[in-house]
Amino acid sequence: MQMIERPRRLRSTPGLRKMVRETRVDASSLIYPMFVTDGSGRIEEIKALPGQNRYTVDMTDGRIESLLKAGVSSIMLFGIPEHKDELGTQAYAEDGIIQRAVSHIKEHYPEMYVITDVCLCEYTSHGHCGMLHECCGHYDVDNDSTLELLQKVAVSQVKAGSDMVAPSDMMDGRVKAIREALDAEGFSNTPLMSYAVKYASSFYGPFREAAGSAPAFGDRKSYQMDYHNRREGIKEALLDVAEGADIIMVKPAMPYLDMIREVRDTVNVPVAAYSVSGEYAMVKAAAANGWIDEDSIICEMAVGAFRAGAQMYETYFAEELAGFIKEGRIG
Repeated sequence: MQMIERPRRLRSTPGLRKMVRETRVDASSLIYPMFVTDGSGRIEEIKALPGQNRYTVDMTDGRIESLLKAGVSSIMLFGIPEHKDELGTQAYAEDGIIQRAVSHIKEHYPEMYVITDVCLCEYTSHGHCGMLHECCGHYDVDNDSTLELLQKVAVSQVKAGSDMVAPSDMMDGRVKAIREALDAEGFSNTPLMSYAVKYASSFYGPFREAAGSAPAFGDRKSYQMDYHNRREGIKEALLDVAEGADIIMVKPAMPYLDMIREVRDTVNVPVAAYSVSGEYAMVKAAAANGWIDEDSIICEMAVGAFRAGAQMYETYFAEELAGFIKEGRIG
């Protein structure tokens, strides 16, 4: 009887193992989320995010220099203003916190690629991502009237020097509205990264403390996605691509690796994933208790997102990951 030879698994040396690696990670694909706040001379610790801080504009230099030295050349800025009101006016003020931070960073560190978050939740007194209207005895977010404000936010940020805008509000039609506003102002070459597949997630908790953006009432489930839904995420991604999105973001990352893969297989634009504050906080808490190897977990989480199909990875661990790539631990 003829014997059938069993297929052999490649038993590789470390050098060969790296050479045949299927998933590659590069520091140029990392985006660091950074919080800037009004005032001067302050670096404020964020208790819910150990190791992360809020920076006044004049105190951002050290952090930017550290990131660039590590090899991280892209940041996403989130602003925390002293003044908040119902319309989030500081989000689109010429001298708003984000506008001043972008101008400062681009003047002193032009090699840093600056992406700005387009949303109102950090700037509104009620903490929601859009304008409110009263209906049947309660308040709802008014999608259509919010679009005009989002246009103003995006245009003001790009005028200040933002390299890319990233609407995270989840209002219907906002990609088309922002694209039209940017084009009308002569910024047709400014790319737009849409948080198209953004779930109503409990993993955002630490961010809301960091940005002071927790809703004063209710929640955001009326405009963020139900985490039970897969096909809805694909629909949202395709709609935003049709409206002019250059990059599609999936958020959060770790619990939604299936959606990263689905979106990557569906759209014809690059896909980004955001490893959000709750993912970061869990790793830090477990490591502080000695339950996990923090460095190994950071690497494994990142590779998981890239293996699923992400081409860009936004993470509070960006600087650490860049170091691990240099050391050859991942890459």
